[in-house]
Amino acid sequence: MNFPEIDECTRLQRLRPPDRPVSMVLDTDTYNEIDDQFAVAYALLSQDRLGVEALYAAPFHNARSEGPEDGMERSYEEILRILDLLDRPAEGFAFRGSRSYLPAADEPVHSPAAEDLVERAMQPREGPLYVVAIGAITNVAAALLMRPAIIERVVVVWLGGHPHGWHTAREFNLQQDLHAARVVLDSGVPFVHIPCKNVAEHLTTTKPEMQAHVAGRGELADYLYEIYCDFAEDHFARAKVIWDISTIAWLIEPSWVPTVLRHAPILTDRVTWSHDPRRHMIREAIHCNRNAIFADLFRKLAR
Repeated sequence: MNFPEIDECTRLQRLRPPDRPVSMVLDTDTYNEIDDQFAVAYALLSQDRLGVEALYAAPFHNARSEGPEDGMERSYEEILRILDLLDRPAEGFAFRGSRSYLPAADEPVHSPAAEDLVERAMQPREGPLYVVAIGAITNVAAALLMRPAIIERVVVVWLGGHPHGWHTAREFNLQQDLHAARVVLDSGVPFVHIPCKNVAEHLTTTKPEMQAHVAGRGELADYLYEIYCDFAEDHFARAKVIWDISTIAWLIEPSWVPTVLRHAPILTDRVTWSHDPRRHMIREAIHCNRNAIFADLFRKLAR
């Protein structure tokens, strides 16, 4: 697939951390576990900084689904559940995503989510549309393949894989659809990568903390507390990572998720990272300020 060439100065300008409110869409495998629900809530409760234009259901396959299509449908239903708790209409806002992973690196899978992303990205606007992905990046890659020109109009922010110096890239979001990950990494689209190991994994919280700061703060907060408690049978001396809020936090306050410029890594067939200094630049997150991020989330849930 031939993607438009982006001038490196233009790419670096797009990759500057946002210093003003942004427009975004959120692509989420919402039913995969429980962190996506927190990220969806965090984005929708941050209207002073984030103009969320659409929510897309991403495919996933683990013990909570019978396959990628079932995972996407369950995620779509979970999006509707959260919107109902917030009394937000879903029509024209929540979209079903791909029913399968990409069959090849040059074959998009059409879906309402990918089609909406293409249409929305091409609309006139000031600044880029931030495409935030917190699951398998299938829908986003499909949209890039369907309309390569959108790489000039979006910035992709993705939680997936591990740091570029780690011995493996293998992680749930990334390994679900390797073709899609390669499409995004190789396309040249302005890209902000938030790794899991040693970065997003700082974002842990506990049942006592959830009980103190989330439970009893309204229907949505009570739902998040409920699914947190139900996710594990034994909470003794246990903390749970809420990975996906890292992406939302970077858009709200980039200093909470510091990033550095790197050359885009190459995803190998062994699901490891390879490096070439001739590759285009991306941003890679190197840390998460756990306390600042949870403080902001808990205050917004309490409101």
